[in-house]
Amino acid sequence: MFKFLTKLDYLLKETFLGLLRGGWMNWAAVSTVAVLLFLFGLSLQTSWQVEKLLNQFGSQLEVSVYLEPGVEAKSIEHLVVKMPEVVSMQSISKEEAWPKLVKDLGIADIDGATQQLGENPLVDEMKVKARSSQVVPVLATNLAKLHGVDTVEYVDEAVKRIAQLHRGLNWFTVTITSILTLTAIAVTTTTIRLIVLARRREIEIMQLVGATSAWIYLPFILQGISFGLVGGAIAWSFISVIEQFLGKLLANQPEFIQFLANGLQLAPSQILLLPLILLSFGATVGLIGSLFAVHRFAKA
Repeated sequence: MFKFLTKLDYLLKETFLGLLRGGWMNWAAVSTVAVLLFLFGLSLQTSWQVEKLLNQFGSQLEVSVYLEPGVEAKSIEHLVVKMPEVVSMQSISKEEAWPKLVKDLGIADIDGATQQLGENPLVDEMKVKARSSQVVPVLATNLAKLHGVDTVEYVDEAVKRIAQLHRGLNWFTVTITSILTLTAIAVTTTTIRLIVLARRREIEIMQLVGATSAWIYLPFILQGISFGLVGGAIAWSFISVIEQFLGKLLANQPEFIQFLANGLQLAPSQILLLPLILLSFGATVGLIGSLFAVHRFAKA
């Protein structure tokens, strides 16, 4: 155990000294990784929020089914429940809907209004909740085919627009992340190579006294991982500041905007997962860049 702690102490000291000696080269690598992770984290968080909004619309989106006059909802309830796209269903008879409609219109005499029209002019209605927003069009088509169904209505355009936004955001995230990841790896590789060249004399002395390549170059690999971890921490800090600023800005907005903002809040698991993803991604980028940098020197 003492031997292991001694080796660990040596590696950490060498890594720390390498970071101190790197100067502006280190900052170039860290800042590049930070920009990559900031844009990636922001895009990922936005993608989660849009996906949540999409699911929220999908879970709250109800397909309204209006039956033909004289057809009762209970006559087709068993057919609707069996549909795989259906999560839940609520039937509203015309007898239940008519008093509510009259009351909403501000008419106190329900019986008088009914007598004036001769009869209840409404039809039975069914409110069917879909399993997800993607299956709503299919569900609406299947419901319209049922015997006794007159009209099927649902809000489709908003869901389509949100789904298109979600797909476009995912493609943008993949494209930008790929380009910036290659850039960050290249900058990290160049930075570590310059650091290795600056300490070439020390490395030669260590080789003469019998140090292995793994022991010599492991501190440089740890430096690359450190670049990624620091970059991830910086990116997460900026994302948190922006999130808090937007939260305060939206606090004084109209109720509808506040409703959307509340719906876009991340789940607790996602709040914890995002910094872990950023730190892991940053460490991976730093590791790959440093391995590329020391590979050529280790083989020499």
